[in-house]
Amino acid sequence: MFTTYLRRELAGRRKQTAIVAIGMALAIALVIIVNAVSAGVQNAQATVLESVYGVGTDITVSQEAVAPTEGEAGTGGPQRFDFGADDGATTDGTTSVSQSRLEPERGTTTFDASALDTVTTVDNVSAAAATLALSNTSFAGEVPDMAATDSTDAAATGTMPAAGERPAGGPDGAGGSAFSVDSFTVLGLDPADEAVGPLSSVTLTEGRTLAAADADTNVAVLDSSYATTASLAVGDTVTIADTDFEIVGLVTATTADAATASNVYIPLDVAQTLSGLTDQVSDIYVQASASTAINQVQSDIETALPDSTVNTQSDLASSVSGSLSSASDLVKNLGLWLSLIVLAAAFLIAILFTISGVTRRTREFGTLKAIGWSNGKIVRQVAGESLVQGLIGGAVGIVVGLAGILVINLVAPTLTAGAATSTEAMGGPGGGPGGFGEAAAAAATSDILLSVPVTFSVILLAVGLSVLGGLIAGMIGGWRASSLRPAEALRSIA
Repeated sequence: MFTTYLRRELAGRRKQTAIVAIGMALAIALVIIVNAVSAGVQNAQATVLESVYGVGTDITVSQEAVAPTEGEAGTGGPQRFDFGADDGATTDGTTSVSQSRLEPERGTTTFDASALDTVTTVDNVSAAAATLALSNTSFAGEVPDMAATDSTDAAATGTMPAAGERPAGGPDGAGGSAFSVDSFTVLGLDPADEAVGPLSSVTLTEGRTLAAADADTNVAVLDSSYATTASLAVGDTVTIADTDFEIVGLVTATTADAATASNVYIPLDVAQTLSGLTDQVSDIYVQASASTAINQVQSDIETALPDSTVNTQSDLASSVSGSLSSASDLVKNLGLWLSLIVLAAAFLIAILFTISGVTRRTREFGTLKAIGWSNGKIVRQVAGESLVQGLIGGAVGIVVGLAGILVINLVAPTLTAGAATSTEAMGGPGGGPGGFGEAAAAAATSDILLSVPVTFSVILLAVGLSVLGGLIAGMIGGWRASSLRPAEALRSIA
């Protein structure tokens, strides 16, 4: 009887059922789309951060860069190349000089490698690996014999330069000098660590990657883009700190929207030796045993290494800029509140229409009570009607929400994103041509196609909301119906 009466009442009140179902459907569809877009934005942020994090990396440990002293190498100050009187080879009055320097990347600070042992003892750390981020800079040039130049100038002009005055050295004042500077990034890492760290987030395109047996050997893996630019291939050699390394493999980023962490990868112990940074590292990559343990691991590492900076992906997500950041803010703020407002409005509409329907059915409910219906049975009847209306709205909302997600994926909007990095501004003193200027902040931007995923949890959320909305409206309407007295129905009939 309950089912028959329920079907008859819904069929007889199609307008009310349609309005309640449509309101619920729009609210649930919006919630589905907002949640799906939020997941897509989070995935896009993770893609941008892959250049900083390895695939299996949950936490990174580093130290804040210290303020450099003037002329100090490797800490971000102006770089200097000093040559002695006996440096270089002189031919036909011109001296060829060359220097190569391997030092920490600008904006980084190295710390004792024993910190890795401390990190591995923290509870719920399943893997950890240390790296040493370096920059290899080579300077080569030709300097004319100044004594010969002075004599030539004096013979031609009959004068000698005054004390402290730089000789002209030719019409261009450059003395016939020619200089070139080449710089690329080098990352030292433990070849035995494969599950966590920068090399875990790249794809091997040619040759092989570093293996445990490569420790203390001069082998290197290159980023494919850098290898193409430098005209290098597997089997060639790359010179780092005046030492030749055999290129054994080429790698590229896992996705086209990310970049690899370095131009060249070499064994950690070799990098420490060549740079003179024995037992020093610049970063530690950590993998937690479970996602729920990340906060605990981060807190314990901060306690064990108070001078370190401990970051998770969620911490670094704030550094993502561009339209991706705007989309993230939109979803977090406007999208969330809009969903809540529309959902509350849908619930309110369902409640008001249910109460209004109950009021119009005063005679009906009074008569039912007069023939023996209990208050509980009347509440179940009204709640059942509202629950079915909510489920109809939920089903329609799921279809509309999935259609909206499909449209977004078909359109595939492009978002621009960048993560703050540190680069050296090429130039002479103060940024002019011919030398090195100060380190400058820059953003490595990339375009990312927004892909909105569909998850089972979102569907469950939609069903739960439709049931909740129907129950709330039904319980309130049922309570109103159960409070009617049989006398009201008899008075209405009379």
